[in-house]
Amino acid sequence: MSLPRISPAKAKDLIEAGAVLVDIREADEHARSRIAAAIHAPLSRLDKVEIAPNAKAVIFHCRSGNRTHSNADRLARSSDCEAYILDGGIDAWRSAGLPVVDNRSQPIEIMRQVQITAGSLVIAGTALGLFAHPAFYALAAFVGAGLVFSGVSGSCMMARLLAFAPWNLAPRAAA
Repeated sequence: MSLPRISPAKAKDLIEAGAVLVDIREADEHARSRIAAAIHAPLSRLDKVEIAPNAKAVIFHCRSGNRTHSNADRLARSSDCEAYILDGGIDAWRSAGLPVVDNRSQPIEIMRQVQITAGSLVIAGTALGLFAHPAFYALAAFVGAGLVFSGVSGSCMMARLLAFAPWNLAPRAAA
C-alpha cells in the first residue's frame, strides 16, 4: 500500500484541521532541526510507539521524503486512520517558508559525519598513496570495504565509533 504524498501547504491545512504530524527521523536529526508541531517517532522504534490513536489523519515526514516513501507500507500499518507522506519532507516544509525549529548547538547527523569522515579518509589514502607510498591506497580500500559491509549488513561501525566523539557525547537538548 502506497501512501499519498501531500504538499507542505496541504499538510499545514490538515494539521490545522486536526491531523498529527509524525517525524520518523532518528533522534540526532530531530534534535538538530524539527517542525514544532511534529510528534517524534523514529522509524527504528516505530513498532514500539503508539502513533496518535485518536487522530483524524497522520502525516509522516523525514528529511527529504525518500525514507517515508520507501517505508510507506510500514508507516501505513502503524496508523489506524488516514495517512499521508509530506512530499519533500522537512526540506520542502522549510522551502515553502513554513517554520522549522533549528538547534545549531546540536552536532550534525551521525550519517553525515560518517560521509564526511569516510570521504576524507578515501581522499587522504588516495593522496598519500599517490604522493607518499602506494601502501596508503589500503586506507581507501579499507574504508570502501567498510562502506560495502555497512550497506550489506545495515550496521555501520564508523557511526558507532563517531557516536563516542566528544561533540556527540554532549547532552542533547530536549526536543
